[in-house]
Amino acid sequence: MAGRPESLFSLFGSLEALPGIGPKLAKTLGDAGVTKPRDLLFTLPHSLVDRRPVATVRDCPAGTTVTTEVEVLRHFRAARAGAPSRVLVQDQAVELTLVFFRSSEKWLEKQLPVGERRVVSGKLDLFDGKAQIVHPDYILPITDAPELPRFEPVYPLTGGLTQKVMAKALGSVVQTLPDLAEWIDPGMVKKEAWPTWRQALGAAHAPQTLADVAPDAAARARLAYDELLAHQLTLALARRQARRGKGRATRGDGHIAQQVLQALPYQPTGAQTRAISEIHADMVKPLKMNRLLQGDVGSGKTLVALMALIAAVESGGQGVMMAPTEILARQHLESLAPLCADAGLVIEVLTGRDKGAERARKLGALAAGEIHILLGTHAVFQKDVEFHDLRLVIIDEQHRFGVAQRMELGSKGQAVDILVMTATPIPRSLALAQYGDMDVSILDEKPPGRQPIKTALISGERLDEVVAHLKRAVEDGRQAYWVCPLVEESERSDLQSAEERFRSLRAIFGEGVCGLVHGQLSSAEKDAAMADFVAGRSRVLVATTVIEVGVNVPNASIMVIERAESFGLAQLHQLRGRVGRGSAASTCLLMYQPPLTETGERRLKILRDSEDGFRIAEEDLSIRGAGDMIGTAQSGLPKFRIADLERQSDLMAIAQSDARVLLEMDPDLTSPRGVAARALLWLMEQDRAIRLISVG
Repeated sequence: MAGRPESLFSLFGSLEALPGIGPKLAKTLGDAGVTKPRDLLFTLPHSLVDRRPVATVRDCPAGTTVTTEVEVLRHFRAARAGAPSRVLVQDQAVELTLVFFRSSEKWLEKQLPVGERRVVSGKLDLFDGKAQIVHPDYILPITDAPELPRFEPVYPLTGGLTQKVMAKALGSVVQTLPDLAEWIDPGMVKKEAWPTWRQALGAAHAPQTLADVAPDAAARARLAYDELLAHQLTLALARRQARRGKGRATRGDGHIAQQVLQALPYQPTGAQTRAISEIHADMVKPLKMNRLLQGDVGSGKTLVALMALIAAVESGGQGVMMAPTEILARQHLESLAPLCADAGLVIEVLTGRDKGAERARKLGALAAGEIHILLGTHAVFQKDVEFHDLRLVIIDEQHRFGVAQRMELGSKGQAVDILVMTATPIPRSLALAQYGDMDVSILDEKPPGRQPIKTALISGERLDEVVAHLKRAVEDGRQAYWVCPLVEESERSDLQSAEERFRSLRAIFGEGVCGLVHGQLSSAEKDAAMADFVAGRSRVLVATTVIEVGVNVPNASIMVIERAESFGLAQLHQLRGRVGRGSAASTCLLMYQPPLTETGERRLKILRDSEDGFRIAEEDLSIRGAGDMIGTAQSGLPKFRIADLERQSDLMAIAQSDARVLLEMDPDLTSPRGVAARALLWLMEQDRAIRLISVG
């Protein structure tokens, strides 16, 4: 494909070509992620200064910016070194003082000659009950007053930059903007009454009212949509690429699946049945499957995964399921092995711990096709792991693979189907941003028999009561998790450490009653502690969040989370989901350290009042914002400069369907709108997407 369109060259040039920006400011901007005019252009003002003139400042509140015409009455020199100079002026009704630090008398007399009139604009303060403006932003002769902007945009600044420098540099970029052809569907532009791209940037950088800096202002909404459309085009191209990869029709005959379903002690839910049939429908097509299975805690994803793996085996192939931790890989083995054994399926687990002869045996059996289903950590993708006929890869949770990693995995050369599972309910807008290249199946029902969990908030000051309650429960034969935020006591933090809590509980409950699991233990130590807890030999498992996902001990019916206010909502919801898996009534105690902030209290109350992971996720998004919620670093979530995922989720959904429709109608983006869309991808630096069109 041709390179970047010539019309965009100026936007990708040097910042130093802009007025007022030398090497030093260019470096400052670069440190803030602004390296070229295009980045500057997408740095929009976040608020406005109202500089409309008033006849008098008499009724203006202190702290506001005022603009008024004044007569200069007299100058007061600085009384001593370091003291300010003052200039007394008068508007139509009151006198006010202009205050200047470190300004030369000569300069002041030139700017503000006694007896002449000037327009001054700046922040109004009161000092000893008298009005004053310290260092006015503007002092203009009456003839120059029309040049003063009525509404002045306020930009996010970084060291050494001033609003004036930003405004000047941006003014020159906006004036020389190229006219680009329209890439948005004309019907959408008309329906929303959106300006063109060029008009939108002009308006966004020259807001006339406060409404113009709101996300739903027409110019801003249009620019946000441009960003979302470029992102969704990239995902749609990635999705097309994944599907283009010659898949293979994987068609099971159902004979093993039937056996397994009949052996289950319960009927699958409607949501499970629907997800299984969506996955099977993908697998029988000669295209690669690229599907996300999203289900709340305890919604039964493991059964759906097993049914997909069985379809791969029934058609003569193999399946692999990758878990984020060894604990989970082994737990999948425990829950699936009995079902597989009844149906004559060979299932094995492979982790980094397998060495020597044992590893060689497993690899040999795998290459010979004697292992039907392989479970493991990312170790299953090491170079020497060869399958006889791999048909399906399931990635479970936690990797939270971004699009780039999923594309990498899909490009391993095998015509494998890919199913990604997540137990973290994600609000629709984030799911589209993160997984828009995938088709989605949602499990929104709980399997029969899952117990509701009673959740209570309790102050850390009542620790003794909690321990006493726990002691009685343990004596009655119940089991409990006790989750702590940190592993060891540290100088930096007063968050309770797992090691410390384990020692104090062991002193109360006696030897052998408490177990300990955290990330710094060796795999063997973690497995031994888990095995003791699963078998009921230990009754209280003190842990960090390593038990967040997937751990399944039906007899455990109490979850204590210490310093609950320091965890994310989604994480708390995951942890709570470790109980309520058996027949006993279950409790989750959220212990917090008072006083809670207003937000902290709101978050914990949402959790207390709801067990619906999707509702909790939406609330979490509105409180914390997208980046914090998923932990942007590892989330694969794009960083948008203008679009706001919390407030513009509807635009994200429209952008997804628009991108898919455009590519269906114009797969190579060669129509006039397609060519415009290519320019958008260059503009938004979606280089990966551009490569995908070229290989298209």
